[in-house]
Amino acid sequence: MSKSLKRVVRALHDAGLDISPLEMATETRTAQQAADAANCHVDQIAKSVIFAGETSGKAILFITAGGNTVDIAKASAIVGEALGKADAGMIRAQTGFAIGGVAPVGHLNPIQTFMDSRLFEFGEIWGAAGTPRHIFPIEPDILRKISGAYIADFTA
Repeated sequence: MSKSLKRVVRALHDAGLDISPLEMATETRTAQQAADAANCHVDQIAKSVIFAGETSGKAILFITAGGNTVDIAKASAIVGEALGKADAGMIRAQTGFAIGGVAPVGHLNPIQTFMDSRLFEFGEIWGAAGTPRHIFPIEPDILRKISGAYIADFTA
């Protein structure tokens, strides 16, 4: 088991959850790939998108429904600073995950997190579990609680 996957499993179990990530037969790097693998609607995928604060230099996580995109102007207004692209090095240093497997939990360092309200329209959603082939099912409100996310309107 990879270090990334172990961190996600630990975060879920430390939160008192009996959830085990599933290894899929195909890659789950994109929301559509994950939805196809889980046999669910693309908006049931809790997509982790990270931006960099241009003033603070901090990484900020936006957990959005798989079919939605983050509106940079709305996201910047919520955070209170201009946001820019977070490069792969910053993402790896902040979260411990590589792009394509960034989980909403189990990060190396605390990260400010916001969550798309669209995800709450489903009883079950799926999050990346730290690898390009592992995802896990979870109730949206439980994910919000264990990720420390604030619900916000930041999508286009």
